Amino acid sequence: MNIRDLEYLVSLAEHRHFRRAADACHVSQPTLSGQIRKLEDELGVMLLERTSRKVLFTQAGLLLVDQARTVLREVKILKEMASQQGETMSGPLHIGLIPTVGPYLLPHIIPMLHKSFPKLEMYLHEAQTHQLLAQLDSGKLDCAIMALVKESEAFIEVPLFDEPMKLAVYSDHPWCQRQTIPMSDLSGEKLLMLEDGHCLRDQAMGICFQAGANEDTHFRATSLETLRNMVAAGSGVTLMPALAIPSERERDGVCYIGCESPVPQRTIALIYRPGSPLRSRYEQLAEAISAHMYALPADVLKQSI
Repeated sequence: MNIRDLEYLVSLAEHRHFRRAADACHVSQPTLSGQIRKLEDELGVMLLERTSRKVLFTQAGLLLVDQARTVLREVKILKEMASQQGETMSGPLHIGLIPTVGPYLLPHIIPMLHKSFPKLEMYLHEAQTHQLLAQLDSGKLDCAIMALVKESEAFIEVPLFDEPMKLAVYSDHPWCQRQTIPMSDLSGEKLLMLEDGHCLRDQAMGICFQAGANEDTHFRATSLETLRNMVAAGSGVTLMPALAIPSERERDGVCYIGCESPVPQRTIALIYRPGSPLRSRYEQLAEAISAHMYALPADVLKQSI
């Protein structure tokens, strides 16, 4: 038995599909299947039920998966402790980002991080919030940059910046001539939203419901860009986070209007596992990102354009 075998087993438990588990481990399906069989032979127990088309774990298999996750987390900590013996800001670093933050934040911070920490090898992974939290907990990720949610409270949360949201309307909308709009004016309106799984959806819905607005249930977007295109087509209005908004007040058929009373916003933070030996690394990374973002031109993270 070796660490790689345990990684195969945990991956199979997560994906419940041999091919997808093999792809996640960057090996062929026969390799992964063969190693699982060898693991069963070595332990003398059956881990999977092979009479079904689905991947079903036996009770012994489920218990071993839980223990394998624990072992892999401890191995991750061991590697972090070893890494700490060298330079703090050097070596590999796996960072997770949510889709409504990654594409818009990275162009601002990656050049700065490469310049500030040239020996840091950054690997970027994009996924929805619940997936990032699971990968962070299992040790697949070192840290994650995401909007704070209740589920992230189990980790160490280091706020980076507050990101306001603006109202996006189509160019011919009656509100397009207004510079700002009170949130109370959204009462009775129906707003376009992202599909389930995006934390921005839950945050925007909470803000809209407080203002008396509702969701337009006829359409749910898979990304912010799809949402933007639907607004431009005149299908409705939505809330858009500041980093995803262009510098112009109006572009490509979409007009962006600042909101007030209150200003809708979300907190973007860097999160990592409690007790990680690399805490100093994450704190330095967070400090550099936060300082850089607040040093950007005022219109990037402010309501006015």
